[in-house]
Amino acid sequence: MAKELKFVILLDCYGELLTDKQRDYMELYYCEDLSLSEISEPQGITRQAVRDVIKRSEQILLETEKKLGLAEKISAVRECLEKLKSVSAECSDKQIVSAMNKYIDECLEII
Repeated sequence: MAKELKFVILLDCYGELLTDKQRDYMELYYCEDLSLSEISEPQGITRQAVRDVIKRSEQILLETEKKLGLAEKISAVRECLEKLKSVSAECSDKQIVSAMNKYIDECLEII
């Protein structure tokens, strides 16, 4: 998994554990793809200060994932549901396939 995507997923799972500033900087850096300079200038702080906040936030997210493993479990469930969806396409009973796909899609929306 790409590093950037990994932190977007971790931020989605555990972002509420960060301070508002940490979460905001992480979202700007990883989700909106802003540079350290683009984040620091409007705040009136240095690029290094932004980098420090981001690095500390990354560490918090990684440590939390190491302890809880929710992002990894969600990813595994998503993969399982995608496999189930592809298997359902091979079924001949359209009513069963329709019902399975409905529930699979509901599960995918939840996660």
